[in-house]
Amino acid sequence: QVQLVESGGGLVQPGGSLRLSCAASGRTLFAMGWFRQAPGKERDFVATISWNGGSTYYADSVKGRFTINRDNAKNTVSLQMNSLKPEDTAVYYCAARNYGMRGGSSSSSDYSYWGQGTQVTVSS
Repeated sequence: QVQLVESGGGLVQPGGSLRLSCAASGRTLFAMGWFRQAPGKERDFVATISWNGGSTYYADSVKGRFTINRDNAKNTVSLQMNSLKPEDTAVYYCAARNYGMRGGSSSSSDYSYWGQGTQVTVSS
């Protein structure tokens, strides 16, 4: 079984930065991703990274502002968020694909494990 625990959320002013972290327990040789869900909206794809970090993919809305990275030695995935906008406000979820699924995906249905989420609020 895989457990994912996110951290790093909080309140930040527009234009500011936050770094989210996701700590994974258990098997970790799989692709991972970040999704977000704003109040009253569906869960949206943010970014994904392949099992070895060699491939990344971003939603158009965050491209150039967010960066996903992973450290397999520490079993962690991070999401560096810069130039934050009020529309980035949401609960952010870390997700992992099944063991052996090495390629990233933008589809939430391709992920088997989810964290509990961390709130990010961008407001002045």
